[in-house]
Amino acid sequence: MRTVERAMPTHVPSRWLRGSVVTLCLFAAAAGSGRAQTAELSASGGAAPGAVSGQATPAPAGALAPLTLTFQDALQRARTYSPQFQAVLTELGSAREDRVQARAALLPSVSETTQFLYTQGTHGHEPAVGRFVANNGVHEYLSEGNAHEVVSLSGFADFRRSGAALALAKARAEIATRGLVVTLAQAYYGLVVAQRKYATAQQAAAEAQRFLTISDQLEKGGEVAHSDVIKADIQFQQQQQALQEAQLVMSKSRLDLAVLLFPNFNQDFSVVDDLNLPPSLPSYPEVQTLAGRNNPDLRAAAAAMRMADQEVVSARAGYLPSLTMDYWYGIDANQFAVHNPLGFRNLGYSAEASLVLPVWNWGATHSKVKQAGLRRQQARRELSFAQRELLANLMNAYNEATAARTELDRLARAADLAGESRRLTTLRYQSGEATVLEVVDAQNTFNQARNAYDDAQARFRTSIASLQMLTGSF
Repeated sequence: MRTVERAMPTHVPSRWLRGSVVTLCLFAAAAGSGRAQTAELSASGGAAPGAVSGQATPAPAGALAPLTLTFQDALQRARTYSPQFQAVLTELGSAREDRVQARAALLPSVSETTQFLYTQGTHGHEPAVGRFVANNGVHEYLSEGNAHEVVSLSGFADFRRSGAALALAKARAEIATRGLVVTLAQAYYGLVVAQRKYATAQQAAAEAQRFLTISDQLEKGGEVAHSDVIKADIQFQQQQQALQEAQLVMSKSRLDLAVLLFPNFNQDFSVVDDLNLPPSLPSYPEVQTLAGRNNPDLRAAAAAMRMADQEVVSARAGYLPSLTMDYWYGIDANQFAVHNPLGFRNLGYSAEASLVLPVWNWGATHSKVKQAGLRRQQARRELSFAQRELLANLMNAYNEATAARTELDRLARAADLAGESRRLTTLRYQSGEATVLEVVDAQNTFNQARNAYDDAQARFRTSIASLQMLTGSF
């Protein structure tokens, strides 16, 4: 038995006895309430999503239930309201339009021109003629359609370059899509873990209150020293502070996620806690195969390389001739009519073909070719670096996911053992076989083990999202 600092009184006054009976009743009620709250928290696995206190506040009559979001629901909302993601989609749409414009540049264009020319005439001369040689009379009417076509090697190179640019934009859009999944996983499961930690802090605060009551009762019974009560009170105050900090972190996590999911400032939502259903992790050879086939970084680097190749072709086309062809049909006459006064038709056609041969431009074409060659060399370096970087990132991401998956079982067992140790240590303290320091240490160990397990679950989900950013879904 433990040696106490003061002796038990030989005479027990009736007033002290009545006070002890009342105190024991209050202690029994508090202990029952603490056990009920602990059982409820253990059964639920954490605080209810969106909870900010241990008390449930009834919703006002007629109020809508808060929106409950799964991870896929949150991902759909993030894609809709993320300005960075929408900016990448805008670039993709712009690349598609560039492709359309480049294809249109290879095809003949048709335009129509209607024009009236007035020229000062010569007096005393019939019929009056215009003073300007370029004009055919005092009144000249033009209304004609024109089919225009330019054939050059640079036009075909620009078309192929636009296709590579479209492929690059698609790859970057895929990178942004997968990056958004990683960002959302961090925010979404950050809120889930924050809610779990808040529930753990609630449970720890209730346990500290219960232990303070026990130590106070044992002191009144003369079984422990007053120093035990002081230590229990300190532990209770620390757990209250931890509860307040957990509530603050949970509120911050909710705000961070709300910014991603809603176009307005909305906190009236809850998230589904699916951390207890971890996804499977494929083998490393399977991951390598998926990465080689579905990695958007490699596709982006390859598309940039193709763009650089076509820029070289387009620059070299400056050494070659270009062919321009035009066909006109319509009116170019002194009367705006189908027939002239002599009865001849004004409607007619003409055609023109021009071959432009580049002769001298002070080395501008040579400079463009050299410039395009430098860009192609840089694109080749970036493609090689992307391949090496993929191998390194893939191995790091897979090792991270493997380590996170391995520690889940270990930390789950540690949390269960810490909970059992806390319970047994408290019972040993009540029977006089353990010290107050052992109880406090058991309580802190349980809180740390529970939080470490929650963090490990979120870490595994985030590592899976990071790995799928390299490989795609599996």
